Amino acid sequence: MTYGGVVYPAEEIARGAAYELFSAEEAPGFEWAPRPGAALPWRRFAHASEVGVVQPAVPAEEAESPLLVPLHRERGWSYVQQLSQQPAAAGDPTLAAVRASAVLRRGTRMVKVLSARQLAGYVRGWLPHGFCYREHDVAHLRTPAATAVLRTDGTDGHDGADVTYVLRWRAADPADYDVPVGEAHRGLTALAPRDRLGGAVLGTGFVPSSAQLVPEFVTRDFADLPMPANATLLAYPPDGAEVVLYSYQAEQRGWLRMVGPQWRHLLAAVPGLSPDQEYVPTGEAPRSTRLVGGYAGGEYEAVADLPGGFRVLAMTRAARYPVESAARRLRLADWRGVPCLVLREESGWLRLRLRRPGPDAVAETGAQCQERGVYETWAPADEVTDDRVVDLPYAP
Repeated sequence: MTYGGVVYPAEEIARGAAYELFSAEEAPGFEWAPRPGAALPWRRFAHASEVGVVQPAVPAEEAESPLLVPLHRERGWSYVQQLSQQPAAAGDPTLAAVRASAVLRRGTRMVKVLSARQLAGYVRGWLPHGFCYREHDVAHLRTPAATAVLRTDGTDGHDGADVTYVLRWRAADPADYDVPVGEAHRGLTALAPRDRLGGAVLGTGFVPSSAQLVPEFVTRDFADLPMPANATLLAYPPDGAEVVLYSYQAEQRGWLRMVGPQWRHLLAAVPGLSPDQEYVPTGEAPRSTRLVGGYAGGEYEAVADLPGGFRVLAMTRAARYPVESAARRLRLADWRGVPCLVLREESGWLRLRLRRPGPDAVAETGAQCQERGVYETWAPADEVTDDRVVDLPYAP
């Protein structure tokens, strides 16, 4: 690969979204990170847009659409990046054009950067929700220092673990995601620092950063999404290597450990999780959302097995047939005039998550910020109104 006018040997990352460049000598931007058996001890990660003379292999599946930035001599990349950090520029046509180029499709690989505490939650049954990103846009951010800008837990990455944890899954449908811009998300931008965790929501659709131009997404209404088959929990140690910790087994509703003995120390900082446990079931707690499918006039619980499609969730292979229709089922309600998601019910109380968080909604409900953009509270079940179960159908 050619980078900065110099040719370097490289390895492809995330199906060509980024590259790891190697050098025998120190070079600007390269870090000293020798690996066992490697002859080139200096390395750096670069997005595909930063390298030249790239001739990738024929992709095995449809490639993601790149982020397109219209540039000219007076308004270069630095101008667009700085514009993305200005809430007042949310309606700028140039910025809107850049944001519109970050397209989601069925099967797009999504990622969410996790803390050790959040990783433990997902292993025990949490579902994808809140702020997330296309893997294609962040594949070059691999080290704990680089991924700190993507965290949602309100810390800077120094939580005692020199490792980054990531949840990666495939999008079941673009309709499950929203862009945090416009009137619907204006309340997020108005929340005071004392009422939020993580970086401020700028309202431009981009991550707050002094150096990166990363488009961000949220799950629609901040709802949980059903966990797709073969989702993975990853770890990135300081050298940037990708380590697959667990793979989600949909039929068993649990995580199968994939990591070998040489990497199990990466799990030492995860509370309540034994690095030697081979399989971790998520438990039988009621789920806030599930995927349902129709087949031959009947309704079945389904699973997204992408890029192939949707199929019946069954223990035996013969019964895992494709469904004719699919929908995401969730429970909604209003409390004190605030639209909410119902996460679970316990002893006459409902655990609610705000669908449109803002200063007024947070003050009215007393909701607490769980992570960036996610606000939850308890409410007496007899006080909520318009309590209903809805199905959001997916396009064929």
